[in-house]
Amino acid sequence: MAKEPEKLSAAQRSKIRRLSTPKELAADEEGGELNIVPFLDIVTNVLMFVLATISVTFTTMIDTQPPRSNGSNVRPPGKPTLSLNIIVIDKGFIVSAFGQRIGEGCQGPGSGVAVGMKTADGQTDYDFTGLTACAKRLKNQVPEAADETSATITANASIPYQSIIGTCDAIRKADDGQVLFPEITFGVPK
Repeated sequence: MAKEPEKLSAAQRSKIRRLSTPKELAADEEGGELNIVPFLDIVTNVLMFVLATISVTFTTMIDTQPPRSNGSNVRPPGKPTLSLNIIVIDKGFIVSAFGQRIGEGCQGPGSGVAVGMKTADGQTDYDFTGLTACAKRLKNQVPEAADETSATITANASIPYQSIIGTCDAIRKADDGQVLFPEITFGVPK
């Protein structure tokens, strides 16, 4: 026959219970150092993510004037206005003035590209000199519009920024010093 295990007395059970409960340490009895390595790992990962997703944008200021509702350039309806508009596309410049498009070579009414591209040293680039000559010709064509100084430039989304700045510079002043169109307004392509 198997022997039955001995039963513990109440004092023995109380002692076992007292010894088996975890003892809380006082603040001054806690040993060791704070392990901040996992925290630093998280901070490093977050920092790398932020640096990888930041896009750097360089901005440049272009001095332009907004359209005026009642300024000095407003003419009575009977006077002819130049209303120079230049659209920069990948094949050159589409120019319109006097309410109509200007033809190739900037000689008169027409359609298409008024000032095309030029090729020099095997490089094809915008003909800013031709654009300056075209703007000067149009400004001097009608004496009543000679005091007009504003023009609108519009560009397709694929046009390089430097080409837009070159267009602004080309129509501001002629090579002989004549002021052409220093007040530039940027149009929104449709």
